[in-house]
Amino acid sequence: MKKTMIAMAAGMMLVAAGNPASAEPQIPAAYVAIGDSLAAGQTPNRSIDSGYTDLIAQELTRNQPLAFYSKDLAFPGFTTGDVLESIESDEAKELLGQANIITVSAGANDLLRLVQANAAEGALSFEEIQADYALNAARENVETILSELEELAPTADIYIMGYYFAYPHARDSQKQGTAGQLEQLNDILKQEAEQAGATFVDVADRFGEDAVELVPNSGDVHPNVDGYQEMANAFFEQYGEGFKVEDAELPEPAPVTFEEIQQMQEQEEPSGEADEEEADSEDVSSDDSATKPSEGKDLDYLAIRQALPLI
Repeated sequence: MKKTMIAMAAGMMLVAAGNPASAEPQIPAAYVAIGDSLAAGQTPNRSIDSGYTDLIAQELTRNQPLAFYSKDLAFPGFTTGDVLESIESDEAKELLGQANIITVSAGANDLLRLVQANAAEGALSFEEIQADYALNAARENVETILSELEELAPTADIYIMGYYFAYPHARDSQKQGTAGQLEQLNDILKQEAEQAGATFVDVADRFGEDAVELVPNSGDVHPNVDGYQEMANAFFEQYGEGFKVEDAELPEPAPVTFEEIQQMQEQEEPSGEADEEEADSEDVSSDDSATKPSEGKDLDYLAIRQALPLI
């Protein structure tokens, strides 16, 4: 059921009166999502569709004015280092300077690229020393990202998205080690958010370790639209009362595969540039691991840009 402005106003009063952890809703909202494949809306089947950022933007639109929304700074495979590099570009600086809401998904690719997952056997393995090193590097990068965002988007409320357990199909005996590493990552993200005056959004409890209905592909770590709905609603628990993505409000699937994205890009490029990137495009589409840094991170994902602007 479509919410009304009365419900929104009542929710805002509740926020002011009884929920100091929630920031006051920004009106009009100017929302920029940055980060990895979760921010981009990658599906369990190697395509781009509506993710948690799109659902957040959709819900904001239903309840209040939305000046603009962009996930142009979200790319599959981005590590914290990639995210840091992306926000330092001239295009990003201009975009972030207009934002008053920013969500950040960064950190999982630093860690999960080290996990060896055997979907057929339900087995998980990783080198603990390498994982600890990756977590330390992620901590440093997230600290720098938040420091940069404070300068680039001084009027923005910043939300750091936590991560869910990405291997619910693994055998129970195999889950503990990887789950522990992801818990450490969430602890790091929460600590860095608190130190920077940002808001940490916990999504782990909404998934648990057995959420096969939310992460349905045993060979892929990405959630379906129901999983993204859980992430969006975890955000709204922090953003303000009266905001919630209902089941009836979920958009119809409209996935665009990586191959289709690359074809659209090639059609808009001069032929010389398309030829030079053909080999890289083949590498990206043949990589079955959604957790590794994307070799196509320089691609201008047209499926992502289609969300600009939303007014």
